[in-house]
Amino acid sequence: MYIVNINGKDYESAQDKKLLRFLRDDLHLTATKDGCSEGACGTCTVLVDGKKTKACVPLLSKLAGKKILTVEGIDPEEMKIYEHCFAEAGAVQCGFCIPGMIISAKSLLDVNLSPTREDVKKAIRGNLCRCTGYKKIEEAILMAADFFREKKVIPPQPTVLHMNEHFKRIDAAEKVNGTGIFADDIYLDGMLYAKPVYSKYPRARIDRIDVSKALAHPDCVKVLTKKDVPCNKIGHIKQDWDVMMGEGDITRYVGNVLAVIASEKQETMEEIASLVEVDYTELTPVTTPQDALKGDAPMIHEDGNIMSRANLVRGNADEAIKNSKYVVTRKYKTTWQEHGFMEPECCVALPEGEDGLLIYTTSQSVYDVQRECATMLKLEPEKVHCHAPLVGGGFGGKEDMSVQQYAALMAWVTKKPVKVKFTRQESLSYHVKRHPMEMEFTTACDENGILTGMKGVIIADTGAYASLGGPVLHRACTHAAGPYNYQNIDIFGMSVYTNNVVSGAFRGFGVSQSCFATEMNINLLAEMAGIDAWEFRRRNAIKPGDVLPNGQTADPNTNMAACLDALKEEYDKHPYAGIACGFKNSGTGMGKKDIGRVLLSVEQGKIHIRTSASCMGQGIGQMVLTEICHVTELDPALFVFEHADTVRTPNAGTSTASRQTVVTGEAARRVGEKLKLALEGGKTLADLEGQEFFGEYSVKTDPLGAIKDNPVSHVSYSYGAQLIVLNEDGKITKAVSAFDVGTPVNIQSVEGQIEGGMVMGIGYGVTEKFECVDSYPKSKFGTIGFMRADEAPELEVILCEPEEKDKLPYSLGAKGCGELCMIPTAPACAHAYYRYDGKFRQTLPLDDTPYRRKK
Repeated sequence: MYIVNINGKDYESAQDKKLLRFLRDDLHLTATKDGCSEGACGTCTVLVDGKKTKACVPLLSKLAGKKILTVEGIDPEEMKIYEHCFAEAGAVQCGFCIPGMIISAKSLLDVNLSPTREDVKKAIRGNLCRCTGYKKIEEAILMAADFFREKKVIPPQPTVLHMNEHFKRIDAAEKVNGTGIFADDIYLDGMLYAKPVYSKYPRARIDRIDVSKALAHPDCVKVLTKKDVPCNKIGHIKQDWDVMMGEGDITRYVGNVLAVIASEKQETMEEIASLVEVDYTELTPVTTPQDALKGDAPMIHEDGNIMSRANLVRGNADEAIKNSKYVVTRKYKTTWQEHGFMEPECCVALPEGEDGLLIYTTSQSVYDVQRECATMLKLEPEKVHCHAPLVGGGFGGKEDMSVQQYAALMAWVTKKPVKVKFTRQESLSYHVKRHPMEMEFTTACDENGILTGMKGVIIADTGAYASLGGPVLHRACTHAAGPYNYQNIDIFGMSVYTNNVVSGAFRGFGVSQSCFATEMNINLLAEMAGIDAWEFRRRNAIKPGDVLPNGQTADPNTNMAACLDALKEEYDKHPYAGIACGFKNSGTGMGKKDIGRVLLSVEQGKIHIRTSASCMGQGIGQMVLTEICHVTELDPALFVFEHADTVRTPNAGTSTASRQTVVTGEAARRVGEKLKLALEGGKTLADLEGQEFFGEYSVKTDPLGAIKDNPVSHVSYSYGAQLIVLNEDGKITKAVSAFDVGTPVNIQSVEGQIEGGMVMGIGYGVTEKFECVDSYPKSKFGTIGFMRADEAPELEVILCEPEEKDKLPYSLGAKGCGELCMIPTAPACAHAYYRYDGKFRQTLPLDDTPYRRKK
């Protein structure tokens, strides 16, 4: 028997197990998160005799006589300070890392109430955050130190809320104190634990699958194979993804599932899964798009190896380039990037009613989960009820199904609750990544540095399945020429199937890749023309009334030039400063259906905000609350924000394409106007008890290739420029963003999104590398190169708002910022290193820097 003291109380365990598993599985102290179980992420940090410790490391036998403190054990009055400071500073986004951050903060502040920022960085070095860029977490801890030291009183929350204000997020407290529930925090009586069995090879013929030994295991409840799947093809857009593969099939990547086992005990899942016997005939995988396009290449899918094509032609690029003074042609190559969200994918499914399912899952749209699981089970969608707990980061990586289909299938067959969760390594190996792209771009300008035309070819590796490869390719092409005023464009793109890990949606959505190529060519053109790189961009920056390279007329709210102006002084100050520009659409656009919806219901004196728009950390709840309060002037305390649910919340589409702020934000503004009207004449909420109000906004856009002089591809664009500053040693010391995102909804949230995006962009450009060798993923979570707090540079955000009369007429002038924030970062890094050592780098991540030396 093992006795451990946790939060002042002794607990017994008959088994010697990891502290993390005892806390979560036995005691259900779920504020301590399981982000990796490898000692790398810090989400499971606790105090052991006052020292921060990762709970996934020690066994209970090593903790006898020691006192363990989790977030749940922190004194409530002390916790109120952390709740206030983390919310006030804007330190909370997805929230999955925050309880671990609180523990690390406490380990510092218990011994030092006057820390420096460097002290704070050191204290949280063991805690990864993928959302914030660390700056606001550091400021929250410094603020908490000030409150504790000076014994400050928490001020009351304001009773009015408008756009462009500092305001504590509606979801912050539960993420700080650990009471917020993520999918893996759900424990149900009689719950089974299921695990997929994956292919050993990226490409092989499956000759035999024998599950008899697995079934004979005393803890095994069920083993499912392909024959148990009612409909075996699902997919986010294109239905090409195999739920499972069976005997006679040829695998497409190592993430193909051959069987799913269910155990009564979590600890025996791996053992049972290892008992499934599979015989293969190994085949040579297709590892590059170039190999996939060869005439003798094997067909990865029946409809061929070219998944999608895109072509954008405006004007006469060949003629413009031929007549130009300066012309640059270069090839560029970008590789995969891992999302690295702190919460691994998890789903809990259980029977509901006589013939339905209830699914709790981390995702970017509960309606997408409903549609795909209903398709698989051949059920009417309303039979599949999906509910979103908190979502611990997404960045595009939780648009596709990952574990949901297997939890749903096992729950449907066994009629029992089932949990399926990726280990961190499974998440790395099997979920989607950023698309690798190879590009050849030609860009031209006249003798004055005015851009005249460009041609480009983009080849994207979409991996084994389509995922979001089609739209990603479209965005890469439509944004490839950059936020500049020239119209002679010829861009062709192909997205190609291979046997590699699947590529899908990722913050930036194809634009990060093509932006790198164009910005690098612009640096060379500026040199040839004898013009400063900042000045070259300023001369060509898109302005209101100009025509973007994709043909759309720039709206009055376009403020690209102001973004560059805001960086001029800082750029001139540093000899090793790199600059780049970018732009990003809001909304799916391209003629596709794009609708935001918000429902308000007055229940027991509170106004419930109901929308399915998924919050992965970007602050959907605060966004819609702000839009509504700005219109109605009602006290924010009167509102309750509900989690996305296919029964309770109307379909607001997927949280993708930086669309929710504009599309669902406008729906929120409209429903706010309706509520305001209903309260006229002295009416109170009591008079509206039981009533509902509905707001909807549907975007009208033109499809790619529309026969119009100036097609409207997207409802709006956000614009920005970034600066990366190196020191004499080639280390990145500062990153500055000047962005036009319209009217900020919530200042802390906008700044926090941009700061986090800058650090993620530095990772993409310089520090991170996801390895996939011969179609086998090789990376480990702790060695990919995610930036930690003590490595992140100084971050500065400058918001360049258009004038009030020019602002977007929707969503009270707000535009998206969640993707734009990392698009110019990698090319800005590359330009900084070009100025530093004269080496022109054409691949990402950049080689031969202090962060990644040549091997």
